[in-house]
Amino acid sequence: MESIYNLTYPKMEQWALDHGWKKFRVQQIFKWLYKDRVYDFDAMTNLSKETREALKKDFTFNPLTLVRKQVSKDGTTKFLFKTHDGALLESVMMVFDYGHSVCVSSQVGCNMGCAFCASGLTKKQRNLTTAEMVGQVMAVQQELDKTGQRLSHVVVMGTGEPFDNYDNVIDFVNTVNHDRGLAIGARHITISTCGIVPKILEFSKGHYQYNLAVSLHAPNDELRSKLMPVNKAYPLAELMDALKVYTTENNRRLTFEYILLKGVNDTPKHARELAKLLRGMNAYVNLIPYNAVDEHGFKSVSRAEAMVFYDILKKENISVTIRKEHGNDIDAACGQLRIKEMRKEKECKRTENQTSD
Repeated sequence: MESIYNLTYPKMEQWALDHGWKKFRVQQIFKWLYKDRVYDFDAMTNLSKETREALKKDFTFNPLTLVRKQVSKDGTTKFLFKTHDGALLESVMMVFDYGHSVCVSSQVGCNMGCAFCASGLTKKQRNLTTAEMVGQVMAVQQELDKTGQRLSHVVVMGTGEPFDNYDNVIDFVNTVNHDRGLAIGARHITISTCGIVPKILEFSKGHYQYNLAVSLHAPNDELRSKLMPVNKAYPLAELMDALKVYTTENNRRLTFEYILLKGVNDTPKHARELAKLLRGMNAYVNLIPYNAVDEHGFKSVSRAEAMVFYDILKKENISVTIRKEHGNDIDAACGQLRIKEMRKEKECKRTENQTSD
């Protein structure tokens, strides 16, 4: 049975019309889902019994089950969910001075194969549905409701490549942004991509006000192709041309994500190359301390080394920040908790098989 979170406002309007209902019913239902945040159709008390029964007949609520939660001393909370078909996925809530932000996964596994990323240790099994992305946000908001707090920001930067699941991701952000949904402002919503050029161009034509972040991580094609196989399909020149179309069409500032890998992409030469590549663009660089993944062997730079890179970019008039580290005392890197749970399940099955033998 389909989760009701799969329906955007326009899709729910169509569903209501198909049932001979007036549009104001959709306003009522959306209010119960996202403003009042009930998790039982019978709790929608201003709907007729007939309406509630129709909803129960066609829909369920959250398609995710919480498996585990890790809470860091800095307030960062990592959630591990299981889907109806047994797949595992993660979300992370981070606490900032400006509010609470949730990082959402868009796929089960990832096929992008970035050399440093825990998410890519398991290949993509499938795209997440709109409901499975909305469900992540609703589960985190349900946690915050216990203390009377609200999510203020959403970033689609978890496991998976969002633009490889384009339609579902757009439906997801449209729902959490909708003024009858969670009403999270468009400029508080960020979608990250490793550089799928055709989808960047499609996103440009949509004239959305959502933020676009690009995972760059290298200033030249040779190094970027080693770190990020997507660069072989869409090299830097093609990527930068697409991003110039985006900024022209939307007049929006870009974010470039750049993970600093010790001895790999962190030298002064790399910083100067990066400055040259980005000069003149309406953009800023977000330097990210690396969360080590045992299987990859990359190491993070020190704060002092990061500052050298930062200072070079500043002197070259490139807007730049260093991301504050979150969740160092838990499985911080995206995908790590999921992988740990998968190994645990595999070990349990192995033990069971040995016992049965």
